[in-house]
Amino acid sequence: MTPTGTPTPQTTPTPAASASPPSQATTGDAASALASMRLLIPVEGVKPSELRDTFDAARSEGRVHDAIDIAAPRGTPVVAAADGRVVKLFQSAKGGTTIYQLAAADEHFAFYYAHLDHYAEGLTEGHVARRGETIAYVGDTGNAGPGNTHLHFQIYRVTDPRHFWTGENINPYPLLRNAQ
Repeated sequence: MTPTGTPTPQTTPTPAASASPPSQATTGDAASALASMRLLIPVEGVKPSELRDTFDAARSEGRVHDAIDIAAPRGTPVVAAADGRVVKLFQSAKGGTTIYQLAAADEHFAFYYAHLDHYAEGLTEGHVARRGETIAYVGDTGNAGPGNTHLHFQIYRVTDPRHFWTGENINPYPLLRNAQ
């Protein structure tokens, strides 16, 4: 009862916001959009049976991997997983020599290739790489560790292509294990 003697109105609590889907989710529109791109395993000669799901692997400083590592000898060609524009060639302490590529379909998916030995000759920002085109070569740059040659491959769903380095991480493993 209120001080005036009227009944206190009953309020229904607002439901808590539903949790976001797990970062590795590839359900709904993301899964179908990525499936329509017919992603390639981005390391030449690697078969789907050779892939390991390293998406949830723990990393230093409490980080989660959020990518797949694809082991290969130094100098193995790294190919574009799908058609898309190279938006950034970048050197970083963690990723070493890296490439960011936006998917040609709608630029709402970004592909990140890291620990590269070097870029393919003539590769520039703005280049539209075709699915299967050699864009770089496997290495161990950044924090990969000497001799730990592999490609770190990450997929993001981005809401703003101008912020291609951020977004919802999508596990590449389920998409690549069915690749050709």
